[in-house]
Amino acid sequence: MQTSFSPVQLADPAMASSEGVIRKCVHCGFCTATCPTYVLLGDELDSPRGRIYLMKEMLEQEAKPTAEVVKHIDRCLSCLSCMTTCPSGVNYMHLVDHARAYIEEHYRRPLLQRMLRGMLARILPYQGRFRIALGLAALGRPLAPLFAKIEALRPLAAMLALAPKSLPHATAQSAPKPAGGPRVALLQGCAEPVLRPEIREATVRLLGRMGCDVVFAPGEGCCGALVHHLGREDDGLAAARRNVDAWTREIENGGLDAVVITASGCGTTIKDYGFMLRNDPAYAERAARVSALACDISEYVARKGLPEGRAPSLTVAYHAACSLQHGQKVTVQPARLLADAGFLVRTPAEAHLCCGSAGTYNILQPEIAGRLRDRKVERLEALAPDVIVTGNIGCATQIAQGTGIAVLHIAEMLDWATGGPAPSAFAAPAS
Repeated sequence: MQTSFSPVQLADPAMASSEGVIRKCVHCGFCTATCPTYVLLGDELDSPRGRIYLMKEMLEQEAKPTAEVVKHIDRCLSCLSCMTTCPSGVNYMHLVDHARAYIEEHYRRPLLQRMLRGMLARILPYQGRFRIALGLAALGRPLAPLFAKIEALRPLAAMLALAPKSLPHATAQSAPKPAGGPRVALLQGCAEPVLRPEIREATVRLLGRMGCDVVFAPGEGCCGALVHHLGREDDGLAAARRNVDAWTREIENGGLDAVVITASGCGTTIKDYGFMLRNDPAYAERAARVSALACDISEYVARKGLPEGRAPSLTVAYHAACSLQHGQKVTVQPARLLADAGFLVRTPAEAHLCCGSAGTYNILQPEIAGRLRDRKVERLEALAPDVIVTGNIGCATQIAQGTGIAVLHIAEMLDWATGGPAPSAFAAPAS
């Protein structure tokens, strides 16, 4: 696509990057067939191709974003299915991230939207605050039906619906005793340990069984994905710098074979730290090193080899998180590991389409997210599985809202198959 950015504009690294992305787009339209919002809504401006045009006009003219433009950019899930489909190598992720940061800087949202987005940014990335907020959700849950009737308050209704009715107790996770094997840092995360601490526990057991020395890096925090995708660029970069510092200390103090991640949405962002901090002389090299070490738990187990074991005879419906299959291009390892462990693995129709979770999307865009969830659940349930398995806490929470079938993390399943305890959904009742 032709562009007309000025030399002054192109002196800005972010503008130069976006201009390069836009120029690669040839408007072939292949992306429209795999874009969830276009499939649902049929609006060209809710397709990657249409959004690229909107972003080009906004950035090129350095225009004040209009409510209409913001609506269509907000509706993008950042599922990155378009990047898998695109024959021209358009890095849509970097373009839409820049556009969101531009909107955050130049557009004043309605008051309720500002309050909600600010609240999400100040609560979700912090385990303690998130746990308190989920505890308080019980008080607001009776108001959810009322909120659902008022358009401006529907995100609050969606947030209350997503909150679990009870939370597991907070537990301190200790790393296994050193085994003399590869040393790996395990991302502790923010939302996942609050909602499902058993995922981390299963991962530690699995890595220990593989002979790994698991460490938790002091000073590490939220990966920054949530605030980054809300357009809060400074907050996202601050999170990236904090984690680069934490993992660099571990690299220097004993070396790291990998930074292992169990939430694929986090993994996509951490693997992009090198790009995010490319223009920061103090961090560029170290960020690139951290990104090169980052890998999803399924990616790491596939690389090192699954421990011996044999799984229970169960049919597994594998849901590929968008952040894993499109964002990280980890496509075959998870299902292959589950099959190698002894499970009967099935994948649903339209496996490339998003479930509607997408970070905070299921809160901020509840109607579209709900339609995508129901569509995904229908295709998963058609496989008649005993369990649904995924690699992302957001997907697990979203899908579980629409089905009675247990939704588990791949680490729980691989841990179980190789000698770990049965997940609670399959554990024998206490006698």
